[in-house]
Amino acid sequence: MWTETVTMDGVRRAAVENRGILHRTPIVGSKTLGEIAGCELLLKLENFQKTGSFKPRGALHNIRSLPEADRRRGVVTISAGNHAQGVAFAGAVLGVPTTVVMPETASPVKVRAAKGYGARVILHGDVSAAFEKLDEIRAREGLAYVHAFDDPLTVEGQGTVGLEICEEVPEFDAVVVGVGGGGLISGVAMAVKAIRPRVRIIGIEPEGAPAMFESRKKGKPVRLQRPDTIADGLAPPFVGDLNFEICRDLVDDLILVGDDEIREAVGLLLERGKILAEPAGAAGLAALLRRRTGLPEGARVVCVVSGGNVDRNRLREIL
Repeated sequence: MWTETVTMDGVRRAAVENRGILHRTPIVGSKTLGEIAGCELLLKLENFQKTGSFKPRGALHNIRSLPEADRRRGVVTISAGNHAQGVAFAGAVLGVPTTVVMPETASPVKVRAAKGYGARVILHGDVSAAFEKLDEIRAREGLAYVHAFDDPLTVEGQGTVGLEICEEVPEFDAVVVGVGGGGLISGVAMAVKAIRPRVRIIGIEPEGAPAMFESRKKGKPVRLQRPDTIADGLAPPFVGDLNFEICRDLVDDLILVGDDEIREAVGLLLERGKILAEPAGAAGLAALLRRRTGLPEGARVVCVVSGGNVDRNRLREIL
């Protein structure tokens, strides 16, 4: 059971240890966007976190918790972007060598960012081939694997987002979170439900990458054949076993949004809120703007803007 491996003590320990290293990201209201969405809207701005997303929260907690021998040898991960930067940043802060395997289609901006934090970056094939390369490196070099989502330590680190929301927002009715592999929503759901059990947790997925949605329907984690969405941060081909269990138990609803709706949300955040979000970071708002959540009019809602790493050329295409 996940309750034996993921704990609020771990979340609180991660929050204390990350203090002074990571930002306590702002929570801001938007009257204009809230009027469109029919709610009192608060935005948790993880796009202002170090590296431009929530990912360093889990990476730092994970790497810091490894045995000293593993830290000396170094860690390895696989990512198309934000997790790569999060692990590279955490390794630089903690003095741990990091290797990141990325598919050859990864954004050049995100590749440069991971290298800039000091990671050894290996570009290799498509996603499937990149996973094979990851396994090869782990076996050959004995490196510890820092999973992007399917790991209790990663989930506890991401849970600090939910902890901060509960500490700063006195009353709220729901939290809306984008869902990729499930690490962020697992951590947020666990932390928020532990403190505010009546708050609704609503996950948002792209129509072209509904891994958690399909897993919930079938009652077990499933693998997607070809995820296809502009929200690349929400498009892993599978969800983690641990994340599936937590979401099954704690997430109240899962909602799908289309790419055009995500584009609209990116544009409105930029135009009305002066907030730059990548498509994955705007998916939650997309569902709210189309009033898909089923929440009552005027509900107080916290929407997590999970990241803002989008290069200028990609932004032109989106807008």
